[in-house]
Order: sequence, then structure tokens, then C-alpha cells
Amino acid sequence: MDKLNPNRIRQVFLALNFAICSSLFPADLFAQTREETIQRIYKEALTSSPAYENLRYLCKKIGNRISGSPQAAAAVEYTYRLMKQYGFDTVYLQPVMVSHWVRESKSIVRITNSPSKGNILLNSLAIGHSVGTGVNGITAQVIEVNGMEALKTMDKKLLKDKIVFFNKVFDPVFVNTDNGYDGVYEQRSGGASATAPHGALAVIVRSLAIDHSDYPHTGTLVYDTGVKKIPAVAISTNAADLLSAELKKEPHLKIYLEFRAQRFPDVLSYNVIGEIKGKKYPNEIIAVGGHLDSWDVGEGAHDDGGGCMQGIEVLRLFKTLGIVPDRTLRAVMWMDEESTNAGATEYAKQAKQKNEKHIAALESDIGAFTPKGFSFDTDKKRVWQVIDGWKKYFESYEVFLFNKGFSGSDVEPLKSDSTVVIGFKPDNQRYFSLHHTETDVFEAVNKRELELGAAAMATLVYLIALDGFR
Repeated sequence: MDKLNPNRIRQVFLALNFAICSSLFPADLFAQTREETIQRIYKEALTSSPAYENLRYLCKKIGNRISGSPQAAAAVEYTYRLMKQYGFDTVYLQPVMVSHWVRESKSIVRITNSPSKGNILLNSLAIGHSVGTGVNGITAQVIEVNGMEALKTMDKKLLKDKIVFFNKVFDPVFVNTDNGYDGVYEQRSGGASATAPHGALAVIVRSLAIDHSDYPHTGTLVYDTGVKKIPAVAISTNAADLLSAELKKEPHLKIYLEFRAQRFPDVLSYNVIGEIKGKKYPNEIIAVGGHLDSWDVGEGAHDDGGGCMQGIEVLRLFKTLGIVPDRTLRAVMWMDEESTNAGATEYAKQAKQKNEKHIAALESDIGAFTPKGFSFDTDKKRVWQVIDGWKKYFESYEVFLFNKGFSGSDVEPLKSDSTVVIGFKPDNQRYFSLHHTETDVFEAVNKRELELGAAAMATLVYLIALDGFR
């Protein structure tokens, strides 16, 4: 019998011990490693994140950022320098031609013949991309229409030489306020072109807001090709209620409407992109971000400055914590989402031309509020199996929503069989009171909510970077 070698005995014992532990506990040990990394992500985001101060600078030093404006150009420069400062592997500008509409004056919407009050000035904002009224304004009788569905069934002869008042109310029954917004969106975007062929002179739209307030909401107007362009203006929900009540007293009520606005030729701008290269699958890309432009009122804090700062923060967290992703991460600040979605269209176009492989794209564009979860625009069973396996990592952070649904305007053009597009879903009950108004300012954003959202997004990106959707 050979003499036993003590070193050999130790090697055999360690090998057996490792084999037994690996067979009994591999999933638990692997999960614990992930949980520890996620804890580090949340700790860093909640104790040392610069995202809130970065948003302060964007809102207070630059301000609102309508596409084609000097402020939009300043925001491009700021976010480019910010990502360079954080030391991302690559930071670059992607040229894109964007829309350029200018609100040249405040709008005047005034009832001229109220039976009880005579003249009544209504709080208003011209709708984005509307033509102006000219210096002489428009005075005409008002006719109330309860949304686009009601327009389809009414006698169109009644619209001739009238100012059409669209007064469909944002339905508060939906807990998911996106659904309420979808129900009224069309009267703002398409009301002008739907009524102009029947002789309407202008359109007044009830603001697409869930609450009752004196703040009017602007937004996008789309003119149909070949249809006469008529002015369109939004009034606050309180003003809409007042106008409707006055029309019941005086069916022949008249409005004076005046504002100046102009659409100029498209101008050159940029998507701003920062990248951290993946170590195992560098050709597989995960994009995350928001849109850098905003409307020309307020400061674009929730829509969508917060989403942009969260997108940058995701990559900063990886860089600061030394987490080297298996797949390539991109923070993308898309330009011109509010008007034509030109930035997202160009980004997707170039990705296709370069044969880039995006496995996922995550957008934050519904406010920087407390995170609830994510919506995934996919029907693939394998993807949902992977997502189900990730839910446990979010439970202790009170992120529970993982459902099928719309992702976002900027990531939607990337959707394909190989790309899962995702929307960050915060508690957005307040969002449709703020967006597109002068109240969407830095002070309306809560620091901790912004940071929690960034941490949740970084956690999801971390898991996608590890597992993909295979």
C-alpha cells in the first residue's frame, strides 16, 4: 500500500467539498452575488447620486428645450460634456434634422359677449406647430364638440365659419392614467385638420389634463397633408368648464382668438450618446435614456429631463461601482420627441444601416416619480420566462409591476423580433397634471423618487446585461 500524501489528501478534500457545495447550492450562491450587486447599486444611487443636481442644472441654467432652439443646443452640449466627465468609453453626437416651431406671442382667448360678465379672458396656450391667427386675430361664434367621435356623427355644416371647441374630458376612471390620455389625445393632435375642410376657422381644445386647474397644456398638433391649416389653442380645464357653462347660457357665444406662431425649416441638432463596452458580447447593445427636448413652457423637468438624467445615471452607476457589463450599454438622449420623433427615427435608421444588434431598449418618459416597475412590448414566451426569474430581485425595493404594454416613443422604432423595447413605469398619477405646462419645473421633482427610479432602471439593465433574453 502506497503512503498517503497529505497535500494530495487536501486537494481531494477541497475538490469534493467544492463539488458537493456546487451541486447543492449553486443557484442560491449565484443569486446572493446578484443581490449584493443590486444592493450596491441602490446604496450608491440613494447616497451619492449626482442626478438630482444634474437635473437642477439642466432646468435652471438651460431651461425649456424645444427642438431647434438655442436651449436645445445648450442641452446637447451639457449632456455630452457630462458623459465625457464620467469617463464613459465612448461619447458622441449623432446628427439629426429636427423641427423648428416658434411661439412668437402669448395667446389671447376671450369671450366677447357673456350674458353675465361681458368679456372673459380664458387661460390659454397655442398648441405646438399651430399656425398663428395673424395680427388681426379671429372673432367668431363658438360651437362645442365632445371629442372626435362626436365630430364624426354631427352635421358638419354647423362647423362653417365657427371656432370649434373640443371639450372631451380626460376620463379619471382609469388607474393607469396613460389610458385616460389616449382617450383625449386625438382631439388635440387631429382636431384642426378634421374640422378645417368643413369651414372651421380655428380650434380650441380642452387641455389634456386629469385635474381641474388654471394651467393650460400645450402639445403636438399634426396637420394632414393637403388640408388647410387653421389655428389651434388649448385652454385650461377650468377655462373649458367655464366656456361650456357660458355656451349653455348663450348658444351664440363669440370668441376673440389671437396669437402669433411660425414653423421654420428643419434645423440640424443631435442625439447625444454615451457608451460602456460589453466584455463578453460587445456587439449586443442595451440602450437606456429619455428625450432631451421639451416644450417651450416650464422647464421640462418630468418631461423629460428626469428621464435623461436617469439614463445617464444608469451608466454612471456601472462605472462608479466597477461593474463591467457583459453587453454594451448606451445612454441615449433622443432629440425632438415632442414634435416629430425625428431623433428616435434617425437613431433606429442608423442602427439598422450599421447592422447593430440591440437586444433591449429602455425609456423613461412618464415622469421621475416613485418606481412601480416596467412594461415590456413583447409576446415572446421565452422573454417572459426570463422576466419572471428577475422579479425576486426587485421585491425588497417594492418594484412589482412587470406587464405587457407600450414602451415609449423613442424606443418603439427599435422594436423587432430581436429587440425588446421597455418602458419605465413610475407612479404617474401626477404626471398629466404637470406635463406640457409651466408647472413642469425642477421643484416638482422629488430627489429620492428620481434616485429610486435610476436605481430600478440600473438593476434591470444589470440583469439584462447578464442574461440577455435567450
